[in-house]
Amino acid sequence: MSTHAKRERLLFADLLESAGPDAPTLCKGWTTRELAAHLVVRERRVDAAGGILVKPLAARLERVQAEFAAKPYEELIQLIRTGPPRLSPFALKQIDEASNTVEFYVHAEDVRRAQPDWAARELDPVFSDALWTRIERLSRVLGRKSPVGLVLRRPDGRTAVAHRGTPVVTVVGEPGELTMFTFGRQAVADVELDGDKDAVARVRQAELGL
Repeated sequence: MSTHAKRERLLFADLLESAGPDAPTLCKGWTTRELAAHLVVRERRVDAAGGILVKPLAARLERVQAEFAAKPYEELIQLIRTGPPRLSPFALKQIDEASNTVEFYVHAEDVRRAQPDWAARELDPVFSDALWTRIERLSRVLGRKSPVGLVLRRPDGRTAVAHRGTPVVTVVGEPGELTMFTFGRQAVADVELDGDKDAVARVRQAELGL
């Protein structure tokens, strides 16, 4: 049975393939080739991937990532499609689903929404609920750098508090859009922000995300 993570992985690989190796993304000024290399290293080189979160290891991560980026683009896409090696933590279905569902969704949108003629993707209700569950659990971490109080709200009224404080800004949108917003892609997220004008402006510029 296919999981959300597996489906998002394949959709991401398809987007990389159709965009080509030199297309822009929303991620740190990387091209699609560099973004692909980042995902491959994250899953296949645990010895280097620690640099994503641990600054003293960042130089090693950049070096290894550059080595992978130099590989043929088609090879990188195939490595993403086939998934992590057997000994990778991500090879475990539970870890893959917990760690990669949002990861691949966001990075796929990093590719999609960086293109000038991008069109919004329609998400099915089951997947929207899966994204919401993850945002709800991670909300305090994702919103920890918010300069004001931050509340996330779905159109049906379900709510998560991402950061306590005043004044409060409420971000209203579908789970996919709230995911993009809380992962630092505020500029491309289709959401409505309710709150004091200055507070709203500060949230739009805040460094949200992991």
